[in-house]
Amino acid sequence: MVATNELKYWVGFSRIPGIGRVRLSQLKEHFDSLQDAWKASEGELKQAGLDSRSVDTLLLLRPKISLEAEIEKLARYKVKTLICEDPGYPSRLREIYDYPPVLYVRGNLLPSQDEPCLAVVGTRRPTIYGRQVAEEIVADLAGSKITIVSGLARGIDSIAHRAALEAGGKTIAVFASGLDIVYPAENARLAQTIMEHGALVSEHPLGVKPRAENFPLRNRIMSGLSLGALVVEAGERSGALITAFQALGQNREVFAIPGNILSPASKGTNRLIQEGAKLVCHYTDILEELNLTMIAQQPKMKEFLPANEAESAVLKQLTFEPIHIDEICRRSGLTAPEASSTLAILELKGVAKQVGNMNYVLAHEIKAE
Repeated sequence: MVATNELKYWVGFSRIPGIGRVRLSQLKEHFDSLQDAWKASEGELKQAGLDSRSVDTLLLLRPKISLEAEIEKLARYKVKTLICEDPGYPSRLREIYDYPPVLYVRGNLLPSQDEPCLAVVGTRRPTIYGRQVAEEIVADLAGSKITIVSGLARGIDSIAHRAALEAGGKTIAVFASGLDIVYPAENARLAQTIMEHGALVSEHPLGVKPRAENFPLRNRIMSGLSLGALVVEAGERSGALITAFQALGQNREVFAIPGNILSPASKGTNRLIQEGAKLVCHYTDILEELNLTMIAQQPKMKEFLPANEAESAVLKQLTFEPIHIDEICRRSGLTAPEASSTLAILELKGVAKQVGNMNYVLAHEIKAE
C-alpha cells in the first residue's frame, strides 16, 4: 500500500487532464518519486518526455490543487484510493493497455481474480422484451455468483444493477464522474444500495462532473474489469456498442441478445451477432463460453396452488411471453377489475410480473397444482 504522503501526488496527477497511464509512467521513470514530479519545473517536465500541452496544463492547474484537501475530502466521503501498484487493484483491469493509474472506490471491490465479472450494457430506452430478458438473464447470472458490472445509466444499465441486487448478487457501478456526483440523479438510492452490496468505481477524483467525453472512457473500465460484455439491446449508434468494441480490443468475450429485425432497439445487437458476437438465448450460453458452467445455479421450479378460480384462470394465460391485461380478460372471461386485482395478488406472491404498459409474464417457472 502506498504511503499517504505519496498517495496524495497520485491523486493530484489524477486531477490533471491528459496525464494518464502513459505520461504518468514517463514521470515515474524519470523522477525518483511522484512528489519530485509534482514539484518539477517546466524544463524538467519536458526532459521527462511530457509534451508542451501536458506541461502547460499541469503548470496551470497545479497551484490551484490542495493535495491535503483532496485527501481530507476522500476520507470524508469514505472513498478508498487504489493505485495501479496496489495488490488490491483489480488484476484484470491492469491487463488493458490504458488502465486508469488511480481508481476511486466506495464499497467493497475485490481483486477481479477473486470474482468473475460480466459487463451488461444496452439502450437507455429498452423495449418490454429487452427489459424482460435483461432481468431474467442477469438474475440467473447473479444467482450463479457472477458480479454484474454496468454504468448506472437509465435503461438496461439500471435494470441490470437492480436485477442483480434483487437476486442477492453483487454489482459494480462505474461512474463517468467523481463518486460524489450520481448521474443520473434519479439513481441516487440505487447507487447507495449498490455501494452496500458491491462497489461504486471511478477513475475521476471527487467533484468531476459527468462530461460527454468521460462516458466512452468509463466503458473501457467496465469491460476491463470483466471477462466479457453482454449487450442486451442497442440501436445502430448506441453507446453500448462502444463497450462491445472496447471489450474486443481488450481480448474480452462479447455477447449479444438477438432481437426483432424490425426493432430499432435490436439493430446494433443483431449486427454484433453478424460480426461474430456470441448469440445468447440463455444465461448458460455465457457461462459455457467463459468456462464457468460449474457454478451455474440449478433450475428452479416452484409449486404453486391457486387460491381461487380467478387465480387459476389468470395463470392459464401467463407464460414468459408478455400478454396485455385486456387479452387476459378476453381469454379468461374475467372483468377488468377482477383480472387487475388477481394479477396484483399474483405479483405479491411472486408468481406474476408486470413488464410495462400493463403487460404481464410469469415471474419464474412454476408447477401449478
